[in-house]
Amino acid sequence: MSEVKVVYRKYGGALHWHHAARRLGEDEHGVWLGFAAGTVGRRGLEPPVVWELPAVLLFPRDAWWTASFNPEPHTNELYCDVTTVPEWRDGEVTMVDLDLDVIRPRGGDVFLDDADEFEEHQRALGYPPEIIAAAEESAGWLMAAVTGRRPPFDGTHLSWLAKVT
Repeated sequence: MSEVKVVYRKYGGALHWHHAARRLGEDEHGVWLGFAAGTVGRRGLEPPVVWELPAVLLFPRDAWWTASFNPEPHTNELYCDVTTVPEWRDGEVTMVDLDLDVIRPRGGDVFLDDADEFEEHQRALGYPPEIIAAAEESAGWLMAAVTGRRPPFDGTHLSWLAKVT
């Protein structure tokens, strides 16, 4: 299992969340990465944070989102970022975070987060119409798939999570 550098950026290139993870494998849903409890990450140039719980990450092929699956007692079972299509180069996966998040809290209803930030950044950062349309389409698809617990949001992640817990 090789180490992969995970790099989220904001539109315009500003560094967002970044950390290391291990490549666990791939399946029909995409590439699965994982990190153990104690992994250090950073948001932009802010001070490092230490994640107390492990997680598995899914980077689908040719889709405008990524997903983080979290074990108990994490508050959010699932956290999907609407992004540009993840790109792989030289041991790194990178994508642009487009603000919208689809979240499934443990024991709660799925919801769309940061729609206000998405609206604000459309103006402030000048998102082109094709980026806006792709992000909105991806968020709609995610809301339906996550709410309906369609693959890969149906427990598919559990075998991958077992590799890091």
